[in-house]
Amino acid sequence: MCPRNGRTKEQHPNFPGPGMFCEKAVELIRELQRMNDGQLPAFNEDGVRQVLQEMEALYDHNQSDVNETKSDHRADLIPSIRLRHCCLLRNQRCVTAYLYDRLLRIRALRWEYGSVLPANVRFHMSAEELQWFACYKKSLAAFMRSLGGGGGLDITQDMKPPKSLYIEVRCVKDHGELEIDDGTVILLKKNSQHFLPRWKCEHLIRQGVLEHVVS
Repeated sequence: MCPRNGRTKEQHPNFPGPGMFCEKAVELIRELQRMNDGQLPAFNEDGVRQVLQEMEALYDHNQSDVNETKSDHRADLIPSIRLRHCCLLRNQRCVTAYLYDRLLRIRALRWEYGSVLPANVRFHMSAEELQWFACYKKSLAAFMRSLGGGGGLDITQDMKPPKSLYIEVRCVKDHGELEIDDGTVILLKKNSQHFLPRWKCEHLIRQGVLEHVVS
């Protein structure tokens, strides 16, 4: 019995039943696998919290059994201690893999959409992920400014070799003014069409402001 509340260890509210160790952690991984590459599912805050609670319960149970093993020479508890320790490590690996995979997807979104993510993508990110994205885009911007002999180089452009330097685009929604290299200012108004440098359009196409008109 637990000396503090008179409850057996197996009755801990966050302690999984027999055969259910690590189920919640594995489900986090399955959740990512069900999404296509490049897609970011909503951050499963409840799932992560449940895994951390399970880890805490496993640790508390192990700590109690370790103390009992030392004080009462209960060698019969050692196999259970080892099993729970393995479950702790597996939960740790699954949560780490879940968080790291999400960061890789978020990093790829910076290259796809630019420095401003669509609202629906930001909605799926946790506060910590939003902070990480802000730091990453600042680091990337600083690196790109240092290229080209100090003149800067946008390495996120032309992710695929272009067939032409100019493309025809149509405005999907009002966006305002856009200045191109020669100083010309273009008004991007809904349903208007323009013939613009490809590199000036790519991020706007990814953000859904423009669409490529294929003749």
